[in-house]
Amino acid sequence: MPLTITSTNNPLIKKIRKLHQKKFREKYNLFIAEGVRCCTTLTKKFTLKHLFITQDLLEFAQEITDNLTIVIVPDHVMIAISASTTPSGIIGAFEIPSDNNFKNLSNGIVLANITNPGNMGTIIRTAAAMNTPSVVIIDGVDPWHPRVIQATMGAISQINLFICDWQTLLNNTKLPLHALVVKDGTPLQQNNLPNSLLVVGNEAHGIPEQWLKACDKRITLPMPGSTESLNAAVAASIALYLTYSHKS
Repeated sequence: MPLTITSTNNPLIKKIRKLHQKKFREKYNLFIAEGVRCCTTLTKKFTLKHLFITQDLLEFAQEITDNLTIVIVPDHVMIAISASTTPSGIIGAFEIPSDNNFKNLSNGIVLANITNPGNMGTIIRTAAAMNTPSVVIIDGVDPWHPRVIQATMGAISQINLFICDWQTLLNNTKLPLHALVVKDGTPLQQNNLPNSLLVVGNEAHGIPEQWLKACDKRITLPMPGSTESLNAAVAASIALYLTYSHKS
C-alpha cells in the first residue's frame, strides 16, 4: 500500500515545501509539478521520486506509477506543499535532469534574462508545440520554478534545455544569433530562423546592449497597429510559430 502522511511536520513534507526555493531545489536536485496533465507528461521523461495525492486520486496515481512512489496526504498537507492557491490534489517531485551537453545544441530560442515565470513557461510550451529543438536559458527565473513548470504544462520535458551564461553560449555555438527587438530590425520573414538561435530579451529592458552587439542580426515583428510592443511571451510565440509551423 502507498505511504500515508497526515502531518505537515513530517520530514518529507518539510523537504518538499522547501522546493519552492531555488537553493533547496539545487540542494536536493528536485523540482515539483502540479496537476494530472503536467505530472503525467513529465513522468514520460523525468524521474519521479514522490507523487503526493489526495485519497480520491489514488486510482489515477496507480496508473502512472507504483505504490512505493505514492504518498497519500489530507487536504491541509496538500495545501502546505502546493505552490498554487487552489491545489489540484496531485503534486509530483521529480529529479532535475543533468545538464545537456552543448554538442546537442541546435537551432531554437534563447531566453535572455526572462524574469516572469509565466512568460518563461509559456515560451517553453510554445517551443515544444512548434517542435523547436533547443531552448537556452540565460539568467532570469529558474526554469525549475513551480510556476514555470506549471505554465509549461509538462512541455519542459519535450525540449532540449540548456542553462548557461551569455559567454558560455557564445563559446559553444556557431549558429547565427538573431535578436528579437521592438523596432528597426529586419522583418522576421526575411530571415532564415530555422537555422539560427532566436534571442528574446527581458520583459522590461529587452536584450542588454553588449549582448545585442554579439548577435548577427536584429529582427522585428511588423505591427500594423498602434501598439509599441508585445509581451515577451506573445512576441516569442508568434516568432516561433512563423518560423517552425510550416515544418510540421
